[in-house]
Amino acid sequence: MTVRSISAWARERAGSLPRQFALVVAIVVAPVLVALFVVGSLMVVSEHGAALVAVIVAAAGLVAIVAARLVAGGILRDVEAIRDGLVAVGRGKREVRIETSANDELAQLAAAANVMIVQLRDEEAARDQSDAARRDLIAAVSHDLRTPITSLRLLAEAIGDDIFEDPDTRRGYLRRMTTHIDALSVLIDDLFELSRLEAGDISWTIEQVPLQELVGETVEAMRVQAEAKGVAVVAEVPDTLRPAQANPEKLQRVLFNLIQNAIRHTPADGSVVVRAKSIAAGIELEVADTGDGIRPEEREHVFTAFYRGGTEAARTSPGAGLGLAVSRAIVEAHGGRIWLADASIGTRVRFSLPAAM
Repeated sequence: MTVRSISAWARERAGSLPRQFALVVAIVVAPVLVALFVVGSLMVVSEHGAALVAVIVAAAGLVAIVAARLVAGGILRDVEAIRDGLVAVGRGKREVRIETSANDELAQLAAAANVMIVQLRDEEAARDQSDAARRDLIAAVSHDLRTPITSLRLLAEAIGDDIFEDPDTRRGYLRRMTTHIDALSVLIDDLFELSRLEAGDISWTIEQVPLQELVGETVEAMRVQAEAKGVAVVAEVPDTLRPAQANPEKLQRVLFNLIQNAIRHTPADGSVVVRAKSIAAGIELEVADTGDGIRPEEREHVFTAFYRGGTEAARTSPGAGLGLAVSRAIVEAHGGRIWLADASIGTRVRFSLPAAM
């Protein structure tokens, strides 16, 4: 057994630092007491006895020094380990774990330092992720603003320069300008809505919403767009379904986003079905289509703002990529959740809401 292992064993057996120091004192004092006892017994004996006492005292001193060095050496090494670990953290290292040789107050200090290091690492990782998301958001918004603004500038210059004298051509340019303006308006509205939701700034009125009526109105409003693309849109909501506890305007916005995405990514002669049913936790709604679907590796990202995978995996409008992100924020603000259900054909988006009591 090495000197270090002996020191660690002794400290482990002693326990806390006060007990360790008490052990050292006991080791030092005990031989001295023995020496005093011997001196008292041999006080009237010859010089040989005196020499024996001196030897005993010297041996006691040697034992005390060795014991103190063993225990103090282990303590010093642990103190140095804690110091070196904290210095490394201060220099930017985050994969640091401080180890001590005994289970005492220094071990508790090392454990607390390790917890602090892990928390610091997690907080920095979250901050870096947030910074990256903010940079991506700025880049995406800049890109999505640049295209319509550039087009509007060119169209406005063409109209202003009287290049086109034909009224029909001029009206066509104005229609294209209106399309770009509408796209900008939707992007700004979505950004404003998403920022408010993520900040917890919610001031909606919650009421009992009859889903058969709301879903029917939403599907009917989308029917013109669906028929223009040759896609059938159907609502399947039972008459006996209990109302949802929600804000009707926000809930309808979620349905509009999901149905519009489904229509856009469903080929002609395909279909989009909106279903609703009661579940133990409340109400579950589903928008299912027979479109091209979403690749498995992209499924976990589709509700992220501005995410784009292969063939526009986020399934949102060509302009932004906020439709599903806004829908998720609205659903979660209602206390529900939204997810992609398994589908052999197309895509099935489901979300839950609390039911009216």
